[in-house]
Amino acid sequence: MATQIPLAERMRPTRIADYVGQKHIIGEGAVLWNTLQQKSIPSMIFWGPPGVGKTTLALLFAQELGRPFYSLSAIKSGVKEVREVLDKAELMRQFNEEQPVLFIDEIHRFSKSQQDSLLGAVEKGLVTLIGATTENPSFEVISALLSRCQVYVLQELSKDELIEIINHSLKYDSILKDQGIEIAEYDAMLQLSGGDARKLLNILELVSQASNFKKAVINNNFVATQVQQSSIRYDKAGEQHYDIISAFIKSIRGSDPNAAVYWLARMIEGGEDPKFIARRLLILASEDVGNANPNALLLANNCFQAVNVIGWPESRIILAQVVVYLASSPKSNASYEAINKAQSIVKQTGNLSVPIHLRNAPTKLMKELDYGTDYQYAHAYAGHFVDQEYLPNELAGTKIYDPGKNASEDKLRQGLKEKWKLKYGY
Repeated sequence: MATQIPLAERMRPTRIADYVGQKHIIGEGAVLWNTLQQKSIPSMIFWGPPGVGKTTLALLFAQELGRPFYSLSAIKSGVKEVREVLDKAELMRQFNEEQPVLFIDEIHRFSKSQQDSLLGAVEKGLVTLIGATTENPSFEVISALLSRCQVYVLQELSKDELIEIINHSLKYDSILKDQGIEIAEYDAMLQLSGGDARKLLNILELVSQASNFKKAVINNNFVATQVQQSSIRYDKAGEQHYDIISAFIKSIRGSDPNAAVYWLARMIEGGEDPKFIARRLLILASEDVGNANPNALLLANNCFQAVNVIGWPESRIILAQVVVYLASSPKSNASYEAINKAQSIVKQTGNLSVPIHLRNAPTKLMKELDYGTDYQYAHAYAGHFVDQEYLPNELAGTKIYDPGKNASEDKLRQGLKEKWKLKYGY
């Protein structure tokens, strides 16, 4: 008996009109929609979480434009496989055939030499490259290739979009449409899927089979009893990837080095890229430790450099040291809160004028307009400080940075209070 095609594959859209999500780039009038209307697409990289439609979108582009489509996985393919596709593309060009689309899934896993092998073909227009990645391409894709591609960020699917995918499958799938299955509650399926549409359809297929397709009413309890998740599984391409890194970060933020090292071990045993972990530690050192312990950022940066130099498996020891240090450090998110507040103020108030005394005056005209006049050079005053206004006039006295309640920032607060008196309420 022939193997049944999985539901996720059966329901893969065959038209742009049936594609769910990413309206900001593919909705009517959006940038890629306009590009398709012009019957031409650039080489590009889709960056986003798993299960949001990166592969499907690439395939639909090729179909819409009537282009040959080649798909490679960076995990399974190397320079040899890339070379074979490029040779086929060269042959097509000689026979004046359509330029093929080369889709590379998880392009961030390609080595530098593998990415280098694509450069010439992309530059000459031999293929239109579409890469997919769950990682920031500015870290993982070589600059020469990145400069030849447009980067589009794909967003997580909303709850309404995920429900739309479920209902569409029940209505139109060749197997499910005649079974009379009713979804009484969606929450368990949505939660277990983690926003991954592919996983969501796998769950729907599983619970549908468990119900024997007999006009079943699917509720949260039924889903929970049917979906078995391995407690030790770690899929670095998706699945538990984001859950594990979330637990890891929250354990460090919560000052629990025991839990933090445990989640680190889960990632190590799952084959996670150590550079990915080191980058998260860099971010966390500022976001969650901050000026409560300024050395945290220095240590995290040294860790990132060391991981790149030392390699695996020895760098696991360096990661563990820094994880324990960050988890054990005093915590402050004051800098994180400060930049969030500042950005919010900018969005609300727009482009406020720079005070005249803070403006640069490189030309005679600017000097005649009093640019820089009355500016007081702080180093010329006692304590290298002088009380003058640095914010736009409309925001004078607005406190944006509020030091955290810890020994290090208590000292900062005291120094600011002595300088600014009551102005900022320190």
